Amino acid sequence: MRRTIRTGQTAVVVAWVLFAASVTSGQPLWELARANRGTLTISTLFTAQDVRDRLSSESGIDQAIAWCKDTGVTHAFIESFRDGYTAQRDALEHAKKRFVEAGIEVSGCVTPTGVGKKSTGWNVISCYTDEATQKRVQEIFEFTASMFDEIMIDDFWFTDCECDECKKARGEQSWPEYRCDLMVKVSRERILRPARAVNPKVRIIIKYPQWYDQFHNRGYEVVRQTADFDRTWVGTETRDPDNERWGKKAQYEAYFIMRWLGEIGGAKCGGGWFDPYGTHEATYVEQARQTVLADAREMLLFCYGSLLNGTGPANVEKLRTEIPSLFKLAAMVRDKPLKGIAAPKPPNSDAHNEQYVYDFVGMLGLPLIPTAEIRTDAKAAFLPVHALKDPRLNDKLAAMLKAGTPVLVTDGLAAKLPADLANDRNLLTLKVNGKPNSLLNLTREELKPIRDKLLAPFGLRFDAPNKVALYLFGDNCIAIENFNDEPITATLEFMHPVNPTKSLLLPTDGQAGFSCAGGKIEFTKITPRTLVVLNY
Repeated sequence: MRRTIRTGQTAVVVAWVLFAASVTSGQPLWELARANRGTLTISTLFTAQDVRDRLSSESGIDQAIAWCKDTGVTHAFIESFRDGYTAQRDALEHAKKRFVEAGIEVSGCVTPTGVGKKSTGWNVISCYTDEATQKRVQEIFEFTASMFDEIMIDDFWFTDCECDECKKARGEQSWPEYRCDLMVKVSRERILRPARAVNPKVRIIIKYPQWYDQFHNRGYEVVRQTADFDRTWVGTETRDPDNERWGKKAQYEAYFIMRWLGEIGGAKCGGGWFDPYGTHEATYVEQARQTVLADAREMLLFCYGSLLNGTGPANVEKLRTEIPSLFKLAAMVRDKPLKGIAAPKPPNSDAHNEQYVYDFVGMLGLPLIPTAEIRTDAKAAFLPVHALKDPRLNDKLAAMLKAGTPVLVTDGLAAKLPADLANDRNLLTLKVNGKPNSLLNLTREELKPIRDKLLAPFGLRFDAPNKVALYLFGDNCIAIENFNDEPITATLEFMHPVNPTKSLLLPTDGQAGFSCAGGKIEFTKITPRTLVVLNY
């Protein structure tokens, strides 16, 4: 079959044809992944230590290639530097050659930990005010660019140093201002310019971590850095919400940050990256689902060495069962416009005591449209304290309320608004009380008036327990995901008759029974940790 990939709807059609042909032919996962890599690419990372310990022998490379093929991995990132260790050139070049010969695309990677002078904060991070540390960064990227045409920077490209040298250099600037300016400057002068001098073809990817509310405080400047770098990637790791070390996240965070940075980066935004730490099978694959729902072109399984140990093997085995459906899901959501509630997070905005509140609001059955700008043409909007970053907030909010737009604000933002806006009948206040995770305690009954008000402009009503997310794609596609550990019932009501069909169900042994009368879809049972997609 001739494979022609174009943009927009044609790409979705072609991807779906390829997917259907692959499934009906009974191809193994490797062949299925190769046939669908234009829709969704699966990749993994071999750390510098993996290169030393697992890719420095022919048998180790053989095992790694076999694992990649068994997992549908068609793209490998091979890392040159991490934690102060530089992999040997011979090992890097030989591993690259073997993977390419096996039909696996290869890129490079650098993790800037243990680079030079230690930060006074997190001790694996460096002080980039220090000239010698800057020079070491340049050497690492020149070395890597001499071997690879594409290089990813793992999500440690920041600083939290407050040494005397940093204090003197920042002068009258705030720490966020100084760090953002510093990291933009060092990126340009010590990574981008010298790497391109060594290899004019090289593309450098900046991978942003998942902790978006702290970006500017540590020197990630998503506007300037996204403009400067060739591509961007996104950390979509969410892990078990109740895990003491890794948890306290809402699964929706992966979707929110991928969509938010995707809007900022546009075509530059490539893929999402998640890991096995603090996860079990159900929460591990939820990371993959959220990454794909957010229209990622690629998902990276971090990292090969970690996936061979601990919960890794069981997680990967579970993921393998879902990969065929993830290809289908990627084709279904590809480039489809979102419908829902505008949820602007202005870049470099402070969260105050409402850290990551967007993620928890997304768990309430409110279909959010993550965006970087407050727009007055939204049909409905959610605004937390982050909105204070916009100097025209009050004017924009007044225009929306005057137009009859329902706007949900947090109590933190409401306290900062003029009385005439705070008391407007189109404004609803969400009681966060400085504890965003407390929103997951809201009952079905407490959520009903919020959902009714915010979804009215879309001719919808949604009734479900907490921790059930709703996604609206295009004009005829909806997804519902139950993040609870017990079965739930739900109702989705349209203002017009619909004829829904079940297009996708994950896990493959999950259940989502429903009936429809007129415009009312009643889900009699959605099993725990289950995603269902309907077309209507």
